[in-house]
Amino acid sequence: MDSADPHLKRKRFPKPISPFFSLFPFCRHFSFTNSKVFSLRYFILVLFGFITFVYVVSVALHVNTSERFRPVLAMSSFSLLSSRSIQVVRKIASFSLDLEIEERVLMPDHVLLLVSNVESRGFVLKNQELECVYGKNELSESFGGRGGNGNDNDVLGGNVLSIDEYDEFRLIVRCPLPPLNCSAFVNLRTRDGNRIDVRGENGVWRSNQRVHSWENVAYTATLDGDSAVVLVKGLNLRPGRESDPSHFSCHFGLGNWESDERFVFTTKAVTVAQEVVRCLLPRSIRESPEKTQAIRVSVGVRPHVHVGAHERVIVPSVAKIFNPGVEETKSNSMEKYELCVCTMLWNQAPALREWITYHSWLGVQRWFIYDNNSDDEIQEVVEELDSENYNVTRHVWPWVKTQEAGFSHCALRAKDECRWVSFMDVDEYFYFPYTTPRHQFYRTPGYAEQNNLRSLVENVTLSPEPIAEIRTSCHSFGPSGLKSPPPQGVTVGYTCRLQSPERHKSIIRPDALHATLLNVVHHFHIRKGFTYLNLPQSTAIINHYKYQVWDVFKAKFYRRVATYVADWQENQNEGSRDRAPGLGTEAIEPPNWSHQFCEVWDTGLRDFVLANMVDRSTSLLPWERSSL
Repeated sequence: MDSADPHLKRKRFPKPISPFFSLFPFCRHFSFTNSKVFSLRYFILVLFGFITFVYVVSVALHVNTSERFRPVLAMSSFSLLSSRSIQVVRKIASFSLDLEIEERVLMPDHVLLLVSNVESRGFVLKNQELECVYGKNELSESFGGRGGNGNDNDVLGGNVLSIDEYDEFRLIVRCPLPPLNCSAFVNLRTRDGNRIDVRGENGVWRSNQRVHSWENVAYTATLDGDSAVVLVKGLNLRPGRESDPSHFSCHFGLGNWESDERFVFTTKAVTVAQEVVRCLLPRSIRESPEKTQAIRVSVGVRPHVHVGAHERVIVPSVAKIFNPGVEETKSNSMEKYELCVCTMLWNQAPALREWITYHSWLGVQRWFIYDNNSDDEIQEVVEELDSENYNVTRHVWPWVKTQEAGFSHCALRAKDECRWVSFMDVDEYFYFPYTTPRHQFYRTPGYAEQNNLRSLVENVTLSPEPIAEIRTSCHSFGPSGLKSPPPQGVTVGYTCRLQSPERHKSIIRPDALHATLLNVVHHFHIRKGFTYLNLPQSTAIINHYKYQVWDVFKAKFYRRVATYVADWQENQNEGSRDRAPGLGTEAIEPPNWSHQFCEVWDTGLRDFVLANMVDRSTSLLPWERSSL
């Protein structure tokens, strides 16, 4: 190589300022003409700068430990957790994971917080170490920033009501309603005063985060083929009817479109009925389903008095759709259950074991329990039943008075697992009376046998008629002279009923439902080309233990889960069949309650249960507890 080579090498030495020089600018004034001097001096300066940098950072971390500390949210291996099964521990590490409060919804009797837990697998919480923090109205703006420990004179703390896992990436934290003169913009902090971070999506701080009103919000969404089904509160559509979808639009985005419209995709609404809007997925999502990870969805509504032909008002949203993932793919490839049951309940844990045990004997294979804010022992009961191979799943459903929309959601969820799904309440029991060959109808004559209900739906499936709904009449039972809950269960204890049957309950084929998923009082609309079957009472009947002893019945006064049925304490529709005849709006026991609603003594189901389900060695029914 010629004599110019060393010179060329020196010219090729990089001149741009390195990150090190940007941190320590005095280093740029040195002249490195000698390679050996340069190597020694460069090494010394780098070493000195690095040591200085590490020292400064370590001191800063030590001083700000309390501000950087965060509790850690995590998901248990059990997919649906109650506040009792979630425990609180903290991660003692220098890089603790942050809780991120995504949304707040002001419910009628509490504030609901949706908290991100995407990076918190493997750790668990306990709500005893978290508390809700309320800012005074004049100081509420300060709660939208980074937080910190706060000032005890500026905030009020209250106990967290409960913590539950909601979906794959979010937890639910329920806080009491704010005290007088306090904002509903609720934060969380640990008992030692560490404030939970208030972040937006993608780690962006939001100083003006809203508190959504439960009266007007898109609250959940789920995928169904090439569409997304969005459940929306506040559309105020007429019950039992399909609405014109041209008045609505659908909006998809990764961020908050109120502040950043670059992330929004708009599609048309395909169907609209009650609180359910079916939206066409954007083409990019249809072609790449893996992109459906935590995409927010909402609905645009044409206002009644509109200023533009195409203008829509977008409903605030906490609803997100998620990629179903590997587990969903596995369930699609599995053999479907012949018969499943879906219910929505509130504080019905004591009734669950008898109801599930009895109907499992009749052939029910899968259970979907939509828990509407229970605070009893339902999680413990579900775990115990599932451990006994009853195949029970609890699905946390925090949205009050949304039974119809919840049933639509359950129908979609069950479609990939079940051929038939019964929608019924935990006080409703199928009963198969003794039947003769002349009255045989989709079942064998004589007394009911084990798996009789499953056999019936299998026979209907084999029918040449395209039947998609099986309707069964109900008999309503009264307290039957009792003043305390019957120790052997409702099927044995309540034996007196009203004479005339009431409205029917349905078993449906979820793959044959109308696209609107429209349902009213357990009755779904089915697609064109399918029909329904009315079961004769000689084949099957439902015993509805509707009017139980007063201590059980009075719980109905607190809240009812159905959307379009007035709560009992409200002065509405007092003559409706949905209310107890002659009962007012207050939870006051009427005279002679124990003997009301008794026109016909009917011991059929009691006699059947005692003859077929008693354990001969213990003389106990399957749902009874031994005193030993």
